[in-house]
Amino acid sequence: MARKRDNGPGGLIIVDKPAGFTSHDVVAKLRGMARTRRVGHAGTLDPMATGVLVLGTERATRLLGHLALTEKEYVATVRLGQETVTEDAEGEITGARGAKGLERARVDAAVAALTGRIEQVPSAVSAVKVDGKRAYARVREGEEVELAARPVTVSSFLVHDVREEEAEDGTPVTDLLVSVVCSSGTYVRALARDLGAALGTGGHLTALRRTRVGPYGLDGAHTLAQLQERVDAEEPLPVVPLGQAAAAAFPRWDVDEDQARRIGNGVQLRMPAAQFGPGPVAVFAPGERFVALVEQRDGRARSLAVFV
Repeated sequence: MARKRDNGPGGLIIVDKPAGFTSHDVVAKLRGMARTRRVGHAGTLDPMATGVLVLGTERATRLLGHLALTEKEYVATVRLGQETVTEDAEGEITGARGAKGLERARVDAAVAALTGRIEQVPSAVSAVKVDGKRAYARVREGEEVELAARPVTVSSFLVHDVREEEAEDGTPVTDLLVSVVCSSGTYVRALARDLGAALGTGGHLTALRRTRVGPYGLDGAHTLAQLQERVDAEEPLPVVPLGQAAAAAFPRWDVDEDQARRIGNGVQLRMPAAQFGPGPVAVFAPGERFVALVEQRDGRARSLAVFV
């Protein structure tokens, strides 16, 4: 039996997920590398997608649910002219109206209409639960699933290149290279679907790469092969320490030792109201000691997770 690694309090590991892997596949790989069961991820990536997947080990797993709510950034290829059942390249083609000779002004206007605060219907094959069961599971069982629209924020939706192509079945299509910055809960494949609907062509994703989750980008990400090389060489995994991870992702509140002790014991201290808005706040004691994540409720600090 492999000896358990000493992972201390744990931290974050930023992985550049390969295509063909589920997020759970990556978690399983990292559990083996770190020799611990306490591994989780912040924000699922579909098997087709690549790019930034934030994983946490040991106590850092308690940060993940809060990190999953931060802003995300993607680059993607949207194919206009074809629709698929999954709204991406992995699904069966359900419509092939074609797309050729589209005016750039029409494309830009349709993209602009999908930018900002919008109401988006999630993909029918998403992980959204319907009566306690994942939507994608219901679709796989042959059910027709209708999901309610929900508010999301698309801070930026830009078209960088337009290419006319011919699909494998001979359909004339138009591929758009796009970048998207959006809030948690936004489905980029739903943007492709809705863009195709607005242009009357149908649309789906043929490629998706996540380039950032909150403060963590590809420049700090490691492939599974690179991580395995470290394990084979008996080198430590590249972990972002717990306190550093919290300071990078959340507003910071520095307190004295007495306040830190009381917060650690669950006391809801009064917070400097003008300094912090809604959302998690990282509490630090003297000596850069990370104490807790809290949120402001009626002017007082309500603990979300304590780390001391």
